[in-house]
Order: sequence, then structure tokens, then C-alpha cells
Amino acid sequence: MTAIRRFFSGDAAGAIVLLAAAIAALIVANSPFAPNYFATLHHEVGGMSVHYWIDDGAMALFFLLIGLEVKSEFVSGHLSTWGERIMPGAAALAGMAVPAGLYVLVNMGTPANLRGWAIPAATDIAFALGILALLGSRVPTSLKVLLTAIAVIDDLLAILVIALFYTGHIALLPLLAAGLGLGVLVILNLSGVRSLVPYLLIGVGIWYGVLLSGVHATLAGVAVALTIPLRTGDGQPPLKRLEHALQPWSSFLIVPAFGFANAGIAFGGMAAADVISPLPVGIMLGLFLGKQIGIFATIRGLVTFRLAEAPRNASWTQVYGMAVLCGIGFTMSLFIGGLAFAGAPHAMDAVKVGVFAGSILSGVAGWLIIRRTAQ
Repeated sequence: MTAIRRFFSGDAAGAIVLLAAAIAALIVANSPFAPNYFATLHHEVGGMSVHYWIDDGAMALFFLLIGLEVKSEFVSGHLSTWGERIMPGAAALAGMAVPAGLYVLVNMGTPANLRGWAIPAATDIAFALGILALLGSRVPTSLKVLLTAIAVIDDLLAILVIALFYTGHIALLPLLAAGLGLGVLVILNLSGVRSLVPYLLIGVGIWYGVLLSGVHATLAGVAVALTIPLRTGDGQPPLKRLEHALQPWSSFLIVPAFGFANAGIAFGGMAAADVISPLPVGIMLGLFLGKQIGIFATIRGLVTFRLAEAPRNASWTQVYGMAVLCGIGFTMSLFIGGLAFAGAPHAMDAVKVGVFAGSILSGVAGWLIIRRTAQ
């Protein structure tokens, strides 16, 4: 029991469980149980498929946690001042723009694929930090802080991209109702209400309103998170209480369930030409090359022109290794891929191939680079 408790309390545990879920999905999708796997995902419960409940229901809690982390970092964490935001902010922007540009360049001849431009633009913070955690105390704290800050801003930018570019027809009445619900939460916050119960109950109503509006329902989680009180006179703030309560559920149930539901690819129906087609190649190059180029070049440029300070006690090789790790885009990349190519299973299989290839290359290469310099 002590060993199990030690494992689940480690920083790398969430990444390991998510990796296990993704591998399990690949195995099941290519086994005699494949028909059961895909049938279960399409089975309807309460008018929605199991897959839909996971991606639009359970993942709303994942986005709620992201929103809590973003607010915490910007109000009282590593991103609480403009000086602290310059380097990770610029790096995150470049780390989204360069991969998106590479993807578009590769897919220029296939206009239908251009809708997936944002797929290689996001970093999976759990995987990236999990790999750093495997390297232990040999990794400078400044490097972990910088990676966390880049990933937090990266998540925030990805949320904005989803809201602006992957929202279809909008039904104004349910969206207005959700907006009124958010207004009530703001009033509760300003009135000093510190119990989490009303925030969560009204939050469920906001989620349902956003779901009916046509805006992706998971964005409701982020919106609700921003209304949760962070600063209190005494005791643990409600935001921190909720963050600590959600963290294990997100790391060990919600995100692994998402990985298991979205990582299954039936390779039997794929040809070699599918693997090297523009869609997966663009994603792979965006994650593996675009991320490291955009992030490392930006950090090096800011330091060279004295616009920001280099991470303390970290060599440039270690900073480069961290930039390579940012190419791990598993969770958010698959999520955006599902929005970009909803109802197109063949395209989604290609998305998964590209995300897996780019993420594995980035994870292994980044780990090797930092491990070599950390010995």
C-alpha cells in the first residue's frame, strides 16, 4: 500500500496512467474486442453517446481545473506580474503560431484539412511535466516553473482558439441564460460567498446552457472557474479547495477516460499512404519541429536582446530540451482534432497517427536531451 500511495502522489503518476490508457485503447481497438469497444463508445445514455458524455461532459471538469490553475497562476502564482508573463507568454504564442504555420504549409494542397490548423498548437502539461518529474531533482526548478507557465498560457490560448474558431451555429437564448448564470456567480463572489455548493450547482446549469447554445460545453468549465473566489481573509480559499479536490479525479479518471475513448485506432483499415498523407505529417511536424523552433527561438531571442532573464541554473541545452517536450500535444491536440473533424472518422484516425507520432518523438527526444545534461 505504501508503494501504491507513493506512486499516486508522484508528479509523473498522471502521465503514466494516461499513457497506459492510450496504449490500452490501441490494443483493444486492434483486438477481437474492437467491435465492443467502438459499440460502447457509440452507445447512447440519456440521449447522448458515451463518447459524447466523456468529451463534452466529463472533460468540462478537466477544463474547470484548467481554469482554476490559470486563475491561480495569474493572480498569485508564477504569472502574477507582467514581468513574469513576458517570456512564457511570448514563447507560448510562438509555440502555437509556428506549428500552425507548418501544418498549413504541408496541407495547402488539401483545403479540407486546413480546418485542423490548431491541432499541433497545444501542449499536454501532464505528459510534459511528468517526463520532467521522472528526471527528479537533476532538473532545475526554474525549468519546471517555465514549462508550467508556458503550458498554462498555452492552455489559455487553446481555449480561446476553441471558442473563436471551433464554435458553429450559436443559439442565443441558452447562451444568454448561461451568461446570466455567470453573472450570478460573479455577484456571489463579490458578496463574499465562500461555500462551493452554489458555484457548482449553478455551474451545472451554465454547462447545460452552453451545451444547448452550440458553443463547446467544456468552455463552461473555464468560465465557472474564473468566478470561484481565490483570496479570502482566513482559511484555505475556495478555489484551492476545489482545485485540490478535482486534481486526482482529473488525473486518474477523467483524462485517462478521455485518452481511452479517443486513442483507439484500428490499424487494419489503414494503408501506408494514410500514414504519410499531409494531415498526419502536418501534425507530426507541427508538434515535433514547430513547437521546439517557436518556443526555443523566442526564449533565446528575448534573453539575447535583454527583454527577459534566462531560467536560473539551467543550461541552454536544458532549455532546448524543455522546448522539445512542449511538442507533446496528446490530450488537447486530440480534443481539438475531434472538434475540427467531427463526423469524419477516417480523418480522425489520421489525426491520432499524427498526434501520437509527434508527441512520442517530442517526449523521447526531450527526455534524452535533458537527461544527458542533468547527469
